[in-house]
Amino acid sequence: MAATHSRDVTDVTPYAETVLSIIEEVRAREHLDADALGTILRRHPRDGTSMFSKNLLVRTYRYLCQTGRLTFDEQTLSRLQMKPTRTISGVAPVTVLTKPYPCPGQCIFCPTDVRMPKSYLPDEPGAMRAEQHHFDPYEQTKARIETFDGNGHATDKIELLILGGTWSSYQRNYQAWFVQRCLDAMNERDSSSLAEAQAWNETARCRNVGMVIETRPDHINADEIRWLRTLGVTKVQMGAQSLDDRILDLNQRGHTVEDTRRAMTLLRAAGFKIVLHWMPNLLGATPESDRLDFARLWDDEALRPDEIKIYPCSLLANAALYAYWLRGEYRPYADEELIELIAACKTRVPRYCRINRVYRDIPAPNIVAGSTVSNMREVVRQYMRAHGLHCSCIRCREVRGRAIADENPHLDDLVYATRASEEHFLSFNTQAGELAGYTRLSLPAAERNLVSGRNQVSEIDLGIEEIRGAALIREVHVYGPALAIGEMQDGRAQHRGLGTRLLAEAERIAAERSYRRMAIIASIGTREYYAGRGYWREGTYMVKALEHRLQQPDHRLHQPR
Repeated sequence: MAATHSRDVTDVTPYAETVLSIIEEVRAREHLDADALGTILRRHPRDGTSMFSKNLLVRTYRYLCQTGRLTFDEQTLSRLQMKPTRTISGVAPVTVLTKPYPCPGQCIFCPTDVRMPKSYLPDEPGAMRAEQHHFDPYEQTKARIETFDGNGHATDKIELLILGGTWSSYQRNYQAWFVQRCLDAMNERDSSSLAEAQAWNETARCRNVGMVIETRPDHINADEIRWLRTLGVTKVQMGAQSLDDRILDLNQRGHTVEDTRRAMTLLRAAGFKIVLHWMPNLLGATPESDRLDFARLWDDEALRPDEIKIYPCSLLANAALYAYWLRGEYRPYADEELIELIAACKTRVPRYCRINRVYRDIPAPNIVAGSTVSNMREVVRQYMRAHGLHCSCIRCREVRGRAIADENPHLDDLVYATRASEEHFLSFNTQAGELAGYTRLSLPAAERNLVSGRNQVSEIDLGIEEIRGAALIREVHVYGPALAIGEMQDGRAQHRGLGTRLLAEAERIAAERSYRRMAIIASIGTREYYAGRGYWREGTYMVKALEHRLQQPDHRLHQPR
């Protein structure tokens, strides 16, 4: 059983007998869905009138197990959990928002509200939580961890998603303070510096295993990349929006397609995971032109993102696009058009990419005209089933919470070229085709001539010595519900050694291609994991010798410089 913390078992003793009755019924049910659980909870109210919150239910269950009145059972906990899919990808995602701050962009589709960071609305769930905590990074992070803890989820592995407009436009002292305070919340103590917070987090209870920021392509250069690594960032979200310069210009996006190409080339050369935002239904686009535009993401070697968010343009009253609509110059797509378009796009996504979203969660009252289908992913899935269409993206193939039936999932190596590298998407797949885990191996093409228009780069020099000449591992991910570090569950993908086997295969391929060393863009909280597999820290990367000529230092894990 995962560790039980004092805040999980506050004064729950008055509810113990009632919860024992609830647990008895829950365990007796062969099949239990949300409706059936609701019926049980109504039959056993908390104080004679009020239903148990799932948070209180889980905390009382933990208390009963801790005191020996019940034997802990993972299946029982899963049945009691609120929204168990939140941690189904192996980590607990903690989203925080930065303070309201001017954005350099003038995009006509973007909403403007002085109470919020650019592009966010005050009644979006994440924005409401941020405002409730006055955009304080410590309080936001602490509250989200406590929510996951209270609902029975493991919080040992935290993916920190820092949202709120263009991160790169904020002052760097604010950025460093923001990240430090997020880490302080994970470490459960206050640090005196960012470096100290990072050092503590390497062995903290809640470890940061991924850090994500969002920015614009025209803000990415070698200096920005080095700064992002200093902060501990491992994944970058960028708004490409369109791959057509005419559409970008009409919508006053303020950058070009080549800016996106160059930013992706530099980020990939540094080992970052890359998420692109793509927006159909912009001013000047049609469903037909959007289909062609989406194809450019995969046909263009300078693009080919690791993950993608499809954000259909929503018409909002506080965006400049509203005036175009009033003049009859802009038409939002009907639901049927949008569903058909997204379905067609999903069939084009390669197996190495994950579709994170197909619709932005904008509350319907804010949308003046156009689609307000909030469950767009499920609607599109139903459409695709009805029309015999198939999506092979990572999200559609994840094993998620299911046990792996076969003991030996087979290893695949999907190879594709980019402007910066030869990419190997190494994945373990079950006999049924479900994805149990994967790693992204990048073999840099530093001497390759990279030509596009007037821009020519003969060598990608980011000024990062520790990755010069190294093969790069950009991501290692094993699926299943988030388990406590070191915890095992029978049949689940996590903690079955799949990550170690993926690393070994990546090292074998790199050594065969004559790379002398491997470098991993490791998150702060994963350094100990890689140190246990022969890696040591250089700068902000974990490295390993692939030939004996590279001498390994005596210590396996450096402290921050």
